[in-house]
Amino acid sequence: MTAPVLAGASRTGRPGGSVRRRLAGAPRPLGRLLVTTATVFVLASLLTFALGALSDANPAAAVLGDQATPADIARMEAQFGLDRPLYAQYLSWLGHALTGDLGVSWFTGVPVADSVAQALPVDLSIAGLALLLAVLTGGGAGIAAALNSGGRIDRAVTLVCSVLATLPPFLIGIVLIVVFAVQLGALPTGGYVPLGQSPGEWLRYAVLPAFALSLDAAASIARQLRTSLVGALRENYVTGAEMRGFSARRVLFGHVLRNAAGPALSVLGVSVPVILGGAVVTEKIFNLPGIAQLSLQSAEQHDIPVIQGTLLVTVAVVLVANIGVNAALTALNPAARGGSGGSGRDRGAGEGGAS
Repeated sequence: MTAPVLAGASRTGRPGGSVRRRLAGAPRPLGRLLVTTATVFVLASLLTFALGALSDANPAAAVLGDQATPADIARMEAQFGLDRPLYAQYLSWLGHALTGDLGVSWFTGVPVADSVAQALPVDLSIAGLALLLAVLTGGGAGIAAALNSGGRIDRAVTLVCSVLATLPPFLIGIVLIVVFAVQLGALPTGGYVPLGQSPGEWLRYAVLPAFALSLDAAASIARQLRTSLVGALRENYVTGAEMRGFSARRVLFGHVLRNAAGPALSVLGVSVPVILGGAVVTEKIFNLPGIAQLSLQSAEQHDIPVIQGTLLVTVAVVLVANIGVNAALTALNPAARGGSGGSGRDRGAGEGGAS
């Protein structure tokens, strides 16, 4: 069972050579990830700016009203900086955005960063709770299905996941409100209490929208984890560990789950933009003062600076979440660094650990 580890040692002359090679190779994938993230951010910022710059919204005319003269409009456009070339406007906007200055609302005069700072914690707390619920429910269901592969539990989990994948979050949210808020009266129908003000009240108001947003991600995690675990449980090192007397719990949580959790963990990175996108409707249903509602209200008013600021911050949140997921994948499974033969080395590490 230790052959893969010994093979790795023979190539370097010492058992620690494989570990040192992994550590030496880590900066290159990290550098590629950062370069890719920066490129995506710049492209997303360019698209975000273009959506506002190429719209037919005229902030000067909107602020001054129908009685404004062409001279008044020209003066207001100069004040907003709209009389400059588009590339100059974009570079100025992006430069200020990187320092935290997202501009000022055309209609309220409130700095966009202040509006985002009030709305973003709502989305982050709801999304964080939704991801936690998705990991707990989806992970538990996936493990149960894999351990009972082909049995009733496995078929039930597969059926429930297939149904949940077809239901939009807003429909689930309405059902949750009807059941838990209207009929049972156990939870409020909507609203929000900041986490720092009262954790207990925050949980009461946040659990329903978070649960509505978590079910699709939980279904995806359960399916991915179930498939990965079924294959990992058939590996030779699992049989060897069981023959050596290791408990099933130790083999599952100490080795098998670590090797099989990669695809399920990747689902979390995909789930972040899905959860933030679903928040547009969910916030409306649960009356949450989040960034999705701020974006929707700004779009109705054609408040371009607020729209651009909220979109840019949302893109940044998604990219940071993806960086976190990639870092977790690398820590969980060194094979995720992309080196050739990584899977075999990682299985060898699992075998060596189990034996």
